[in-house]
Amino acid sequence: MTAGRPPRVLIDATSVPADRGGVGRYVDGLLGALGKVCGSGVELAVVSLRTDLERYTRMLPGAEIIPAPAAVAHRPARLAWEQTGLPLLAQQVGAHVLHSPFYTCPLRAGCPVTVTVHDATFFTEPEHYDKSRRTFFRSAIKTSLRRADRVIVPSKATRDELIRLLDADPTRIDVAYHGVDHAAFHAPSEEEKARVRARLGLGNSSYVAFLGAKEPRKNVPNLIRGWAQAVADRVDPPALVIAGGQGHDDDIDRAVAEVPSHLRLLRPGYLRYGDLPGFLGGALVAAYPSYGEGFGLPILEAMACAAPVLTTPRLSLPEVGGDAVAYTSEDPEQIGTDLAALLDDEQRRLSLAKAGFDRAKEFTWESSAEVHIAAWSRARS
Repeated sequence: MTAGRPPRVLIDATSVPADRGGVGRYVDGLLGALGKVCGSGVELAVVSLRTDLERYTRMLPGAEIIPAPAAVAHRPARLAWEQTGLPLLAQQVGAHVLHSPFYTCPLRAGCPVTVTVHDATFFTEPEHYDKSRRTFFRSAIKTSLRRADRVIVPSKATRDELIRLLDADPTRIDVAYHGVDHAAFHAPSEEEKARVRARLGLGNSSYVAFLGAKEPRKNVPNLIRGWAQAVADRVDPPALVIAGGQGHDDDIDRAVAEVPSHLRLLRPGYLRYGDLPGFLGGALVAAYPSYGEGFGLPILEAMACAAPVLTTPRLSLPEVGGDAVAYTSEDPEQIGTDLAALLDDEQRRLSLAKAGFDRAKEFTWESSAEVHIAAWSRARS
């Protein structure tokens, strides 16, 4: 750490959505770990939505938790406040460093800034985003790479793509792998599995699980088509359960319409947080055939729940899965072939479940927090 007073870091948590998707898991995991490791000398202030004040006060009893203006719950107002109100707040709390955890940052912060850029898929997979979203995030990433003192990314693959595609300065990028909350995501008991099956109306039926946002990059339509191919001729075909946010992929409805009538596909939307271990760990296979990820938190969480995982070797996913997951392509026919092979091989599923569970233990939010603290120290110096 820099000599003298410990770095005082203001973390802007106002971008965390109520549904606790990927960015919410990241910020919550990081802050929870910082509450455990900040004996190393960093002082924390966190500005958050008013709905998160109690949560972060409980996580960080030694930090200053500041309510943001009520209007920032709406994205346009939040982005405007980020450029004006956030720099003023950083000055008021005496921040040595401002950390922005979701792509964007103030152009004139008045102190060193670190930004988390979660992935480069807006450049590597542009066809999977609508034009306005793609344009906004491409601009935000370019601006953050130019303006931030340090950029934090969740994988070497993301770092390498930013360097390759945008000529980012590798000396200003820090790789901080995400962790997983091993208390929340654990190998479930039979009772936990049965409770989830009952809530989904599955009874004793087996199923293949998907958990994530239903956006084009996640490749849900081809998963549906591959699953249908893999199970259509089976005597007791496992269902497919697609859980998570609604997203905006119209092709999902078209794929659902193609599913043979004797197969069962469920779309329950968001599941209770406490049901996720039973849902993921109770599946025959947790399938995630994404076109590319900045990290791949859904496969890590499935691994931590002792689920055998089928994913793709795209971008960061092999960094997370290693040899502990099965790989397929993004093509529906190949997904069907590889999924069928897993469904027919119980011993391989058991082996992958154990290997994934063991590998998931290597990813902790405490390790991620240490990298963040080091990045903040570098930004201050």
